[in-house]
Amino acid sequence: MDWFLSNYVNNIDSKGRVSVPASFRQVIAARGIRDLFAMRSLSLPVMEVGGPDLLERFERQMDAQDPFSEAYQDLALFAYGDGAYLKFDAEGRIVVTDFIRSHTGITDKVAFVGTRKYFQLWEPARFEAARSEARARLLATSPGGKASAGAPE
Repeated sequence: MDWFLSNYVNNIDSKGRVSVPASFRQVIAARGIRDLFAMRSLSLPVMEVGGPDLLERFERQMDAQDPFSEAYQDLALFAYGDGAYLKFDAEGRIVVTDFIRSHTGITDKVAFVGTRKYFQLWEPARFEAARSEARARLLATSPGGKASAGAPE
């Protein structure tokens, strides 16, 4: 399977490096991704990280716009001006830069969260809170409430 699945919390070392989970590195290798691209989420305090397909989704939206329009310029600024490449070192680590820290609130640990075609970098406590809130919303809107969502009680 070549999806980013599950979540992992890893420590940041004294040089600002963190190991990308092995299962995520396997997906990256299986997809032939050589460079990771990271961009700030518009709606959450997270970084979205993936290969060329992450950037291509914004390029498809840009292609549908007049290149002189404000919408095109906004997408270009967001996709290209507000993103960064992340490089792996020989041990499969990336550096958690100030660019990442300022948007996410990450300090000494990173939650890696799979979202199928890309993954997210979260501050662990924020991830736990968001996960709980999302689960509550899903349970509240499911047709049978908690029982049909498979929640034990």
